[in-house]
Amino acid sequence: MILLQVNQLSKAFGAEEILSNIKLEVQTKDRIALVGRNGAGKSTLLKMIIGQLSHDQGEIIKPKEVSMGYLEQHSGLESELSIWDEMLQVFDHFKKMEKDLRSQEQQMADPSIYENQERYDRLMKEYDELQVQFKEMGGYQYEADIRSVLHGLRFQDFNYNTPISSLSGGQKTRLALGKLLLTKPDVMILDEPTNHLDIETLSWLENYLQGYPGAILIVSHDRYFLDKVVNQVVELSRHRSRKYHGNYSFYLDQKAQNYERELKEFDKQQEEIMKMEDFIARNLVRASTTKQAQSRRKKLEKMEKLNRPQGDEKSANFSFSIDRQSGNDVLKLQNLSIGYEEAVSSQLTAAIARQDNIALIGPNGVGKSTLLKTIVKKLTPLNGEIRYGSNVTVGYYDQEQAELHSKKTVLNELWDDYPMKNEKDIRTILGNFLFSGEDVLKPVSTLSGGEKARLALAKLMMQQSNFLILDEPTNHLDLDSKEILENALMDFPGTILFVSHDRYFINRIATKVLEMSLDGATEFLGDYDYYKEKKQEQAELEAYELENSSFSQQQDKSVQTDKNKFQLDKEQKRKERQKRRRLEEIELQITKLEDQIKEKEKLLCDPEIFQDHERVMECNASIEQNKVTMDRLLEEWAELEEELVE
Repeated sequence: MILLQVNQLSKAFGAEEILSNIKLEVQTKDRIALVGRNGAGKSTLLKMIIGQLSHDQGEIIKPKEVSMGYLEQHSGLESELSIWDEMLQVFDHFKKMEKDLRSQEQQMADPSIYENQERYDRLMKEYDELQVQFKEMGGYQYEADIRSVLHGLRFQDFNYNTPISSLSGGQKTRLALGKLLLTKPDVMILDEPTNHLDIETLSWLENYLQGYPGAILIVSHDRYFLDKVVNQVVELSRHRSRKYHGNYSFYLDQKAQNYERELKEFDKQQEEIMKMEDFIARNLVRASTTKQAQSRRKKLEKMEKLNRPQGDEKSANFSFSIDRQSGNDVLKLQNLSIGYEEAVSSQLTAAIARQDNIALIGPNGVGKSTLLKTIVKKLTPLNGEIRYGSNVTVGYYDQEQAELHSKKTVLNELWDDYPMKNEKDIRTILGNFLFSGEDVLKPVSTLSGGEKARLALAKLMMQQSNFLILDEPTNHLDLDSKEILENALMDFPGTILFVSHDRYFINRIATKVLEMSLDGATEFLGDYDYYKEKKQEQAELEAYELENSSFSQQQDKSVQTDKNKFQLDKEQKRKERQKRRRLEEIELQITKLEDQIKEKEKLLCDPEIFQDHERVMECNASIEQNKVTMDRLLEEWAELEEELVE
């Protein structure tokens, strides 16, 4: 069922065009990611869809019975109610139904009801119908649903009678998300829902959305999240939209393939045009060939000219270098306690060596940012010791951009730190971070979150420090800027310690993961996926040992057998997880191949292509190859399914 249609939608603010001829269709169970650079118009489009903004041209079609829910970026739940009472408001219809049920029960308890058989039968019928309706709609489980969502969003340790007005901004944002999830609209529209969520909560949200019964339209810069949740991507670029099937990774592959194919088609047409123009120029004046030349000129005039495909929009371009190399030992923490007046986390012990790239992870509130501020001497340790290695120079990126001066211009923010450089060099550096022309004269206070992030990265690059300490460096960056930052950090010859909730970013950058808790830190070698696998193995081992602890005390030999059995079980579960991941990959590949076959078959219906023998052969060969690949994938899919069932 089509839940929402956007046709030929256009929007401008004054003379500045934002969106033009935008097309979008949302059907039941669709999971659509809306992607594009910062400023491409993603949030503007969402606001037009839900009616907060008007559109200049086009139409938005939505059936009356379709419900829509919207979570705005950076929006928190403002309410004087308690956490529990605010969530209960979602289920006011159940409260009314419960009240009606109690009223009918009281009527049935009245002995006089039996004196009128017709009235009694009618009341019993109404009661049965209402009770069935109440049950089918989920009336007996809505309180459990509230607890489940609050637990998933990490409110399990809160007193549910806590007033919402007393919570932090991040907690209010999580509650706004929770209330929307409980509402269960037919179309759920989420603008950056992953802000203020730690990694554990992100994983819970992914699982929740994967099983969501309605359609979802998401704007997010979290690629790991998008790969797990979405099955379509709509890209906004140069004011227009383009649709791709598959998750975010498949969108990137398809986009690159489309560009190569379109460039090849453009070059081929340009070559054909040149040959025709040359033939016309040489033969038009000859009596024997003038008719042929005139025929080709008419064909050329009627030809639909292809535009040169446009590549990606301009990207930032930067790298991090170092002034001098540090010693092998960069930093050591020994029984460190951190916090303000009271300790947030204690007994932190860790060692960082040269060229380590360490991701610092842990739940919100455990003190990750506090630890970084303590290491860079913005906070004093409450206890323990911090030892810096020889020749270590620290560069610090603050997620709040507190290092920036709001009253300065972009140009002076950089130039004042390096007054010996000439203006041209400073402007060139800023240009690499997408500040050009009059942009460099903007006051820092007027910049967007993404612009402030790029300016802070420009300052960090200029320092040439050999030890980078980064607090949520990907916040506010669009997907393209994140990739540029990742590539720059991967080539960095120094040492990195960073906090991030972006699991894709962690996977690309981290060589180690340091998991913080309130009473220590645990090191894991490898990236985020390796850390996640090890944590799952630990949990399985602990559960297995707990289950068999009494038996293990009695028979040591049997314990060893059980441990061996556990290892086999663990290996079997690991292989099962691999098979399930492969099944998902195959399904996405098949969807992609089906789309490619449809595209080629559509081309074969084009009269111009149908008359071109070479292109027909190319299309048929491509279709045949895709079908062969699909058959192989379907066979592999069937084998994996059979193995998992067994």
